[in-house]
Amino acid sequence: MSGLIGKKIGMTSIFDEQGKSIPCTVLNVGPCVVTQVRTKQKDGYNSIQLGFDEKKQKKSLKSELGHFKKANTSPKNKLYEFKNFDQNYKLGDTITVEHFNEGEFVDVSGISKGKGFQGVVKRHGFAGVGQSTHGQHNRLRAPGSIGAASYPARVFKGMRMAGQMGFSKVKVQNLRVLKVISEDNILVVKGSVPGHNDSYIIIQK
Repeated sequence: MSGLIGKKIGMTSIFDEQGKSIPCTVLNVGPCVVTQVRTKQKDGYNSIQLGFDEKKQKKSLKSELGHFKKANTSPKNKLYEFKNFDQNYKLGDTITVEHFNEGEFVDVSGISKGKGFQGVVKRHGFAGVGQSTHGQHNRLRAPGSIGAASYPARVFKGMRMAGQMGFSKVKVQNLRVLKVISEDNILVVKGSVPGHNDSYIIIQK
């Protein structure tokens, strides 16, 4: 599966031929440099490692500098390995946003926004317990009974309760590419993409 590394710029909307407003996400994609090539004979599988976003040399380890020197490129902030890339590239090659075409569908993965510790209403969509009458003043957003009694005398694993929400890897599949602006390395896809603005994302065909 081939793809590229990019950054989420933000959301906007564009109008189609019928005048209908389409919500979309603007992504800064590439150019990505091939920093490593793995082969079936040497490593047991085929893949290429791509690097994206310039990194200051003084913030790089010596081992990183040597790794990027092999590809004859400057240090990169984000590295990602794509297995079974559909095209053959050599070490040091550059792949731009023109790797994608308008109208095709892509999968976008990233780290979702962290929400901190949240209750069951926000985290799982619970309705709360009862109503605000009959003297209930602190039950509106409570989880209610969780079902444990003398048997099984414990809480089952996976029970939907309050806890940490967000900040997990999320993949959104089958987003249609609306526009490819090659001169600015911009990719516009229909719908939403996980993560906050300026966060790294992975786009795969």
